[in-house]
Amino acid sequence: MMNADFPGNLPDSVTGEGIIGLLKTLNRDEVFEVLSQGFCPHCEALLGKRIVDVVSKRMSKTSLSSDLEQGSTGCSTKDVSSLYPSENGSESIIKLPHQQATMAATTVSTPNSVSSKQLARVVMNSDILLNDGLGGTSPVIDNGLSEEQKEHIRFSQVGRKKDFVHMEKINGKSTNVLKGLELHTKVFNAEEHKKIVECVYNLQRMGQKGQLRECTYSEPRKWMRGKGRVTIQFGCCYNYALDKNGNPPGIVRDEEVDPLPPLFKQMIKRMVRWHVLPPTCVPNSCIVNIYDEGDCIPPHIDHHDFLRPFCTVSFLTECNILFGSSLKIVSPGEFSGPVSIPLPVGSVLILNGNGADIAKHCVPAVPGKRHFNSIPSD
Repeated sequence: MMNADFPGNLPDSVTGEGIIGLLKTLNRDEVFEVLSQGFCPHCEALLGKRIVDVVSKRMSKTSLSSDLEQGSTGCSTKDVSSLYPSENGSESIIKLPHQQATMAATTVSTPNSVSSKQLARVVMNSDILLNDGLGGTSPVIDNGLSEEQKEHIRFSQVGRKKDFVHMEKINGKSTNVLKGLELHTKVFNAEEHKKIVECVYNLQRMGQKGQLRECTYSEPRKWMRGKGRVTIQFGCCYNYALDKNGNPPGIVRDEEVDPLPPLFKQMIKRMVRWHVLPPTCVPNSCIVNIYDEGDCIPPHIDHHDFLRPFCTVSFLTECNILFGSSLKIVSPGEFSGPVSIPLPVGSVLILNGNGADIAKHCVPAVPGKRHFNSIPSD
């Protein structure tokens, strides 16, 4: 803790506000004088980061929307408002791990060589591809933007909902059983979705041909509605029920599965880079669920062998996931619960806190073929 002694008498209006109160009494020149005196390296880095964040936020909200309004594409400020964060906790600038606090604010500005008409077309096009291993480059829609600028646009398009609320009585106490859930949409676009799905189908074919390790691929017989979805496990072997060797549900440490495919690693890197997953809990395993029409996942809480948070990435078709401390089985593959959350294609659902440990979740029988990539850490 740092203590500070202030000489002289402080104005009554600031005595209760400390250093912030003093700062409010200074004019612009006096603020410049204070800042020019220098800081310790830690404070200087922190101050620089905050200044860059504020300037970059202002530039991304004003310069870009101003250019769009002046263009001839008919795109208005209202049209692009959804690309920028609201007050729901989402951020306005990419903070890549390698970036320094002294990063120049101009790194997020648009190049002079790009016209407002071109820029409007790029910003409103959600199919911008990044050279990060998920979609490659696209000469059609690059339009002179740098990789960093393209990533900034894509990052700005991500929707983030973190305010899920459903109150239930848990041990006699009113509890938000959804606390810790986050839904991030538009993390993967149509072209990336296509590449990921093709990768999954290729892995399924390999599993059917016996080209994956025994515990990696499972395709049980569909003996009733809702039973028999295909699973492909990478990074660890998870046992869903007591097996023939007496292993209880959980991660089986002495069974080997195939490692994470390179494409899945690129997905994880993006999710960490875009602040969907925290850098303190980077996944090292993944379970791919391939659903045919009518397949489901019954109500459950994921085993605590998997660290929190973990996430679910959705592909092929949108469906709903149900949450609640008590979910009811209505009939084979059909369930009821108090909260239903739609999972759009290309979205990432984060499960943490009460949303992972108190509320059960399930996926009712899906209306069409779809994929879930459940990405946990063990």
